[in-house]
Amino acid sequence: MNRKIAIILGIQAFIIVMLFWLLVFYGKDEFEALTQAQEEEIATPNLVTSKEGITAIKVNSATQIQSDIKTSPLKASMHQANISTYGSVLSIDSLIDLRTRYLAAKSEIEVLRTSLTQNKNEFARLQSLNQDDKNVSDKVVAISASNVKADEARIAAAESTAKNLADSMRQQWGESLTIQATQPNVSELLQNLIASKEVLIQTTLPFDAAEPRENSGIMIAPTAAPSHTIRAHYISRAPFSNPTIQGKTYFYRAVSTELRAGMQINAINATSNKSVPGVIVPNDAIIWYAGKPWVYRKTAKEQFSRLPIKTDIEVETGWFYQGNLKENDEVVTSGAQLLLSEEFKSQITNENED
Repeated sequence: MNRKIAIILGIQAFIIVMLFWLLVFYGKDEFEALTQAQEEEIATPNLVTSKEGITAIKVNSATQIQSDIKTSPLKASMHQANISTYGSVLSIDSLIDLRTRYLAAKSEIEVLRTSLTQNKNEFARLQSLNQDDKNVSDKVVAISASNVKADEARIAAAESTAKNLADSMRQQWGESLTIQATQPNVSELLQNLIASKEVLIQTTLPFDAAEPRENSGIMIAPTAAPSHTIRAHYISRAPFSNPTIQGKTYFYRAVSTELRAGMQINAINATSNKSVPGVIVPNDAIIWYAGKPWVYRKTAKEQFSRLPIKTDIEVETGWFYQGNLKENDEVVTSGAQLLLSEEFKSQITNENED
């Protein structure tokens, strides 16, 4: 009897052990998943909230110190805006033609002056002979006098022609180019333009653009190749305007064997008279996401928001920015990458829950 009871108890114990191991085996995965979820929930609470389309990250002061998250107030600044404008490469055929005709008129004047000197000497000689007992006739003296007057008239006409040609050059090409074109010896600029080592460019700047200074320059690029920039140097004002673009016109010279007469160019880095207010965003505050620059602004003692900015205008200590940031706004200059990672982590968690 005792033996049967012992056998029954042994069988019951065996069944209990088997049931326990079966329970452990089938409940292990669910138990581990539940435990891991609870641990993650405790270890990584959701610090990201979104309200009215603005995402905010909450980080307590202790975590900020531990994670070395630091901010800096933005400083106000004024920037003299750069402007972009347009222009074209000019043909100098008209300038060369006027120069040729001008120099021909000046040469004719020199020839006529030589002839006038000779005719004056001849007239003086004949007049002296005529006064000395009429050694020559009055008619011969009169003809000599008329030769002198004819030379003087031709000289006056040639000088008027030369002056008109110079005035025409000034009307079309300005004072600086006219001075160079009316010199007997070819200037370096004119020689380079003729040899196609340099090109002459006319640009049209807006009316609020600053007047170019002597020895100043701008960067230009063909409209078909905007990345192919060339430096152009200021020459003078241009007397005539561009019929398609209203504004102030100027002449520039550029060393180039690639630009051709008639090509359209973009002129950049021309300076405006107007200064615009903004702030300087430090280099350390910029983070890049999706190919765009962003900053984290401190919106409360323990709260930060990511904002897009523009990095079009680089300055010595960072970037000049005019937009949704103002003076004394605090931006994260250390630890911004950690905030970005926390924001991504929140997005991944939300996707998994969905």
